[in-house]
Amino acid sequence: MVENRPYVTFMAHAVLIFGVIIVALPIWVTFVAATHDELRMTQIPLPLLPGGHFFENLNEVLFEGVGSRGSPVGMMLLNSLIMALLIAVGKISISLLSAFAIVYFRFPFRMGFFWLIFITLMLPVEVRILPTFAVVADLGLLDSYMGLSLPLIASATATFLFRQVFLGVPDELLEAARIDGAGPMRFFWDILLPITRTNIAALFVILFIYGWNQYLWPLLITTDQSMYTVVMAIKQLLEAAEETPQWHLIMMTTLLAMAPPIAVVVGMQKLFVKGLTETEK
Repeated sequence: MVENRPYVTFMAHAVLIFGVIIVALPIWVTFVAATHDELRMTQIPLPLLPGGHFFENLNEVLFEGVGSRGSPVGMMLLNSLIMALLIAVGKISISLLSAFAIVYFRFPFRMGFFWLIFITLMLPVEVRILPTFAVVADLGLLDSYMGLSLPLIASATATFLFRQVFLGVPDELLEAARIDGAGPMRFFWDILLPITRTNIAALFVILFIYGWNQYLWPLLITTDQSMYTVVMAIKQLLEAAEETPQWHLIMMTTLLAMAPPIAVVVGMQKLFVKGLTETEK
């Protein structure tokens, strides 16, 4: 039986509310700054209540660009979205197939290949960035969506997670599929994919945010402003040479950059939680 302790309940709620305030306050300040004009953002104290320039700033950021050489942020949002989707879908697709082959096929050095894949966890992009850049440049993929996403598609973590999920699938399902005359790919599409639906959703959320937040790799391989991502735009707006930072537009860009990841997390929240907590299939 759970004891009713009002003091403990009050303290627990107070700590939770305090934590929410700490997390939400920067987001509120970002929103408020995005609703004011340039003059108000140079005055002290900074505003804590919304202003009346939200749609004006939104239109300027999305369609006109920020700064003397700035590109419209709408195009950068599209670039980030395409890059994040390619990375998330590519990682999941390759990891599903590689885990399926490792678990259900018997071929020489099967476990050796798995451990080679797993060892790549110790080689992040930052460690192998120079040879990766050389390969991408030689293939002519600079300033392209494939150049932004292809080197980041392989995922040892996703392969390992799907392998563990497949190992938990009862052997009776495989035997039943064989008796019914189902081939390997039919078993994969009709049985394994529906079983791993929640795991795929959870990984998609994580990998989408991973791709969306990429900064170093896009900065290295893009020279054309039309291929810039929104994360790059925020950094460059803060470091605009010989220009005073336009904080109202920078904050509007930041607000727009937060919107797609938040939408993905909120839209897939139930599947995301099930994918991380579900133990029985």
